[in-house]
Amino acid sequence: MNEWAGGFSGTLVSLDGVLEREFEDRLRESTTLAFRVAYGVLRNRQDAEDVAQEAFAKAHRKFRQLRDRDRFRAWLVRMTWRLAIDHWRADRRRTIREQSVEMPAVATTEEIAVSRDRSARLYRAIDALPEKLRVVVVLAAIEGHDLREVARLLNVPEGTVKSRLFLARKGLAESLRCLAPE
Repeated sequence: MNEWAGGFSGTLVSLDGVLEREFEDRLRESTTLAFRVAYGVLRNRQDAEDVAQEAFAKAHRKFRQLRDRDRFRAWLVRMTWRLAIDHWRADRRRTIREQSVEMPAVATTEEIAVSRDRSARLYRAIDALPEKLRVVVVLAAIEGHDLREVARLLNVPEGTVKSRLFLARKGLAESLRCLAPE
């Protein structure tokens, strides 16, 4: 993955020398994180790479305007998250349009059908969460970041992360109550 991220920094339009080096250093530290955030939303490697590249390009264009450069990682995470959500929504709309034209596929076994249904319900439940709760779920529960790291990435207190994670889990439990075996 670093090879595709490393290749990006060589193609950047030149900023002032010091600013350029600072951007490249910060980008180098954050490439994996940006990819993982995009992948957590999109669950597709190629799409995640595309979104991460788009986030890097946007960050490069806006880097000069960033007031507190120590918060670059959190800024990049939020930007990547929003771009990934936009990409996912566009793909979902396209898929729905395409499926309305095609004949629906029949699952080969009941287990596959149940598994797909549960996955779809889970992702719909996650997507239905407010953005503040969704990003915490993706970073903490799906990506595996600890609470301190999530707090640092989102630039919020650790207690806020705990509260959002609790609310997200509670909301997901309510949404998915019908999936629990009786």
